[in-house]
Amino acid sequence: MKIYVIDNGGQWTHREWRVLRDLKVDTKIVPNTTPFEEIGDADAIVLSGGAPSVATDASLMGNNGEYLDKARFPILGICAGMQFLSEHFGGELGPGEIPEFGKVELKVLAHEDLFRDLPSEFNVWASHNDEVKVMPKGFEITAFSTSCKVEAVRSTTRPIYGVQFHPEVEHTENGPKIFRNFLDIVSEYWHK
Repeated sequence: MKIYVIDNGGQWTHREWRVLRDLKVDTKIVPNTTPFEEIGDADAIVLSGGAPSVATDASLMGNNGEYLDKARFPILGICAGMQFLSEHFGGELGPGEIPEFGKVELKVLAHEDLFRDLPSEFNVWASHNDEVKVMPKGFEITAFSTSCKVEAVRSTTRPIYGVQFHPEVEHTENGPKIFRNFLDIVSEYWHK
């Protein structure tokens, strides 16, 4: 399995790569300016965290829009990656009433896909000012917290997922399991 991690300048991009590598995935970090044709051989991509405020400067997210438009394989957006995909598909972003920095209690709404076999509540690590204020059409919320109504999303028509928190950091409980669940999604996608 080959998964590219799209580098959006996030502080933990290398951690995303490392978790995938530790799960025996053929993985590589690529700049977000890479043309889609150069990553089209992937089985999936991860849109890393990045720009401090996608809501005010989406230009820092490079070719992420092209990847979302052209890819027919699974995509996981993390933090700014989730914010960007939400806005790209018609959602709206804005400053959170209570910015999240540090431990957050995640409340899971959908136990399929990324949260398969995980508890209904567990602690995750977040680091963001902005959040999704209006959901894009064709997406549903799969997790929330008391301070952020949109902690995780999924498309109802394509294998696109997003998490506002950081499953790649050690402070996030069940982080490796979330990545393993994404790998299961990728495997199921290519074997259906």
